[in-house]
Amino acid sequence: MKTTNPATGELIKEYANTSFEEFEGIVFKANKAQEQWSNLNYPIRAPYLRKIADILEQQKNELSELMAQEMGKPIAQGVGEVEKCAWVCRFYAEKASKFLDRKFIKTEANRSYVSFEPLGTVLSIMPWNFPFWQLFRFGAPALMAGNAVILKHAEVTTGCALKIEEIIHDSGIPSDLFRTILIENDDMKPVIQHEGIAAVTLTGSTKAGKIVASQAGEALKKTVLELGGSDPYLILEDADIQKAAETCATSRLINSGQSCIAAKRFIVTEKVYDEFLEAFRFELEKRTVGDPFEEGTDVGPMARKDLRDTLHDQVIKSIELGAKPLIGCKKTKGDGAYYPVSILTDVTKGMPAYDEELFGPVASIIKVKNTKEAIQVANDTQYGLGAAVFSSHREKAEQIAVNQLKAGCVFVNEYVKSDPRLPFGGIKNSGYGRELGRYGIREFVNTKTVWVE
Repeated sequence: MKTTNPATGELIKEYANTSFEEFEGIVFKANKAQEQWSNLNYPIRAPYLRKIADILEQQKNELSELMAQEMGKPIAQGVGEVEKCAWVCRFYAEKASKFLDRKFIKTEANRSYVSFEPLGTVLSIMPWNFPFWQLFRFGAPALMAGNAVILKHAEVTTGCALKIEEIIHDSGIPSDLFRTILIENDDMKPVIQHEGIAAVTLTGSTKAGKIVASQAGEALKKTVLELGGSDPYLILEDADIQKAAETCATSRLINSGQSCIAAKRFIVTEKVYDEFLEAFRFELEKRTVGDPFEEGTDVGPMARKDLRDTLHDQVIKSIELGAKPLIGCKKTKGDGAYYPVSILTDVTKGMPAYDEELFGPVASIIKVKNTKEAIQVANDTQYGLGAAVFSSHREKAEQIAVNQLKAGCVFVNEYVKSDPRLPFGGIKNSGYGRELGRYGIREFVNTKTVWVE
């Protein structure tokens, strides 16, 4: 495996792959470690998670530099990602026992209750875009629930994957309880279907999710999938336009536009269309594109050149079908995988900018007549991860969020974000299952009924 600096195209490092025989040894030891770990109570497990959080915070600058080098994340955003990982570790260290307490239910039995028991060793297949957060938002609850974890990370963030393993081991946690494997995607089927793997979680593309779900399904293994999204942001005629423009610009450019929950399609009612477009363009154009190691950089390179090229193909095809390039929309010259901040207007159904996920700093603007049409367009997608509504009438916007938008997460007057306290996940081609909150920690447990006569 090779890692490459996306800002320069330079090779960073090469790594030897994990053989299947090595993996079998890893999973055997993981299951042994999990048996012992599951016998420990929550107050004994919790200090390990708190220690992980401490190490993450101590090393946040170093870790943000590693992310900048391997996948181009701007330094300030990398620091924020690591701090969020520390938060989720402390959150579950505190809350796991409450979330997984036995639930007593009155029946004809002398005693009857529901017990939540760990499943075993969970395989985690993770992407490059949030290389630390994606793992810890699953790994913290999985470990606190009593499971072992094996991480298969994206090739481009191999250094991050090995660093995660090092940090977790440095906490004093049993070393076999968490391991990283370096195996190519095409060789993952026997890993997924191995009898030592109890369940699988994947964050990635819809295509990858279908493959993993199919392979795991053949072996009847539980899966949780957090997949792509083409999040609609509805700008209604009574919205605070300046706030909406600022919030939408921030969301569209999180992680240089490479986020499953970044705003993708901006659905604007015609009465405020011109006003919003002007404010939105201003907000996007003042964001700085540049070296991810520079403190003032808002948008770094995309993670790989092939991803940049795929995005540009989607833009060009949309333009050929009638979309209009307002800003950007031209590939940046040079060795890096940069793409300019871009806006496409006059986007309509049938264009990639309408139908597909644009995983990069490109905004699709869709004009609609009214709120009713805005909702119809928002739901006219194969995805269902996040959505947002901007309106000065909060009660009306909340009713739209609750009753009319088909997505796993809907925010009012704010951009979509994940939070350890709240469940996170999608519907339709954005996947199934939930991470975070009470619901996330219960995904990889056996919900066991116990009846005592």
